[in-house]
Amino acid sequence: MDGRDWSLFLQPYEQAVEELKVKLKTLRTELKVREAYAPIEFVTGRVKKISSILEKAKRLSVPAEKIDTGIEDIAGIRIMCQFVDDIRRVADIIRARKDLTLVYEKDYVTNYKESGYRSFHMIVEYPVQTALGMKNVLAEIQIRTLAMNFWATIEHSLNYKYKESLPDEVRERLKKASEAAFMLDTEMSSIRQEILDAQMDFEKKSNMVSSVLSDIQDLYFFHRVREAAQFQLRFNELWEQEDAYGIRMLADEIKVAISRAKKNNNG
Repeated sequence: MDGRDWSLFLQPYEQAVEELKVKLKTLRTELKVREAYAPIEFVTGRVKKISSILEKAKRLSVPAEKIDTGIEDIAGIRIMCQFVDDIRRVADIIRARKDLTLVYEKDYVTNYKESGYRSFHMIVEYPVQTALGMKNVLAEIQIRTLAMNFWATIEHSLNYKYKESLPDEVRERLKKASEAAFMLDTEMSSIRQEILDAQMDFEKKSNMVSSVLSDIQDLYFFHRVREAAQFQLRFNELWEQEDAYGIRMLADEIKVAISRAKKNNNG
């Protein structure tokens, strides 16, 4: 092990991970507003542990002074998607970004590994502003479906347990599990529109309920206690009956009541 200050060495990578996570989560929110659907389900990130960096450097024969260029995944971002088609969309968006530079990519979705591993990898160069000036760091962005991620997590755990030497029986069962995960992704893609419609209906209902309950609280704020309590009772009944139309009508009534309360309050 060299005598470098590892906390200082890893700091730009930690900054890169945090900044990329924020930017990608913001992208998800923006796409949700603009298109009512975001191909990004959620984003995670991590900085590789020192022991893992040293083990990989040894395995790849990367000299200590070239770790920052020889190990490309010290900073790692993982983007999870609902559907396989979403992976292509997210990759296109990342290629078009001006705040990072694509170095190269590996399509393990189309050309999956012999083990059954599927994911889309993009190695990018990301500029980080440090106390000493700008530093470009390498980061790996992995884009995969939830099913691919579940399989990869299990494989990683098993490889750790067996120290990369999986028994043949376990290896075969993992391959079958990978095929099953891929079939699940294929089936989900075939009913994509039905899934999206159901999710949007659920979200609309959820937003409407939140809005109604918030508005009822506003009536309490305006000291319209009896009115607020009556609306609450009506909402409880409609909720029990799963009457979405009735809740929409109630929402409009409450809006009118709030408007009336505001006028009276100002007057």
